[in-house]
Amino acid sequence: MARIFLRVLSGSRQGTSVPLREDESLVIGRVRGDLRLDDPLISGAHCRVVFRNGRYVLQDLGSTNGTMVDGRPVQDVVLRPGAEVVVGNTRLLVFDAESETDEEGPGDAVAWLLDEEDPADDVPPPAMSSVLRPVEGLALGLRVLAGADRNVTFPLTAGTSTVGRSQGEVPLVDAEVSRKHAVVEIFGRSMVFVRDLGSTNGTYHNGRRVQVSQLSLRDTVGCGKSVMRLIETDR
Repeated sequence: MARIFLRVLSGSRQGTSVPLREDESLVIGRVRGDLRLDDPLISGAHCRVVFRNGRYVLQDLGSTNGTMVDGRPVQDVVLRPGAEVVVGNTRLLVFDAESETDEEGPGDAVAWLLDEEDPADDVPPPAMSSVLRPVEGLALGLRVLAGADRNVTFPLTAGTSTVGRSQGEVPLVDAEVSRKHAVVEIFGRSMVFVRDLGSTNGTYHNGRRVQVSQLSLRDTVGCGKSVMRLIETDR
């Protein structure tokens, strides 16, 4: 059974998970390939993932708008679990199903298999439950260490929580925070990410400015003059 998957986080096939195989390449494109995405900014055959020297490698296929991994344009790069791939307007996440399904059983690992798709069928796949459901009993929050909201703890909701100026799940009273500044995305116990939403002053992970970054408990997230720590909370 495949262990490493690509999950579509946004775009026309949001929620789809496809396995990466050692003996087959995976081509992503708008009109050709194994994973076809209805996105006008994606080239006909945009990029592919191959298994090389014991690792999965993503290769851009001369696409018009390029391929991004963790916020950087790439031509040929090793993919690791937690990496975010952006093609056109579509975001994909690389994840290790084995590490995320220990408590859920092997049956939850596969959401959508490529060899079950009909190449001639352009109908989007049916809605599916999340492969990476937040672990039962896990409650996370952002505790403000510095800024106008100091000592306030904002609980994070399952899935996506928005950090913004006086709005969202984490509404900060901070003039240097954009209205929609960043999001925290929770896919499992060890799969928590912060992603900047094009904010004016940037988003920081442990003091380093990032576009998208994987968080661990006790890590800090900085937005404007506010610094927050990811903590586990009581329900």
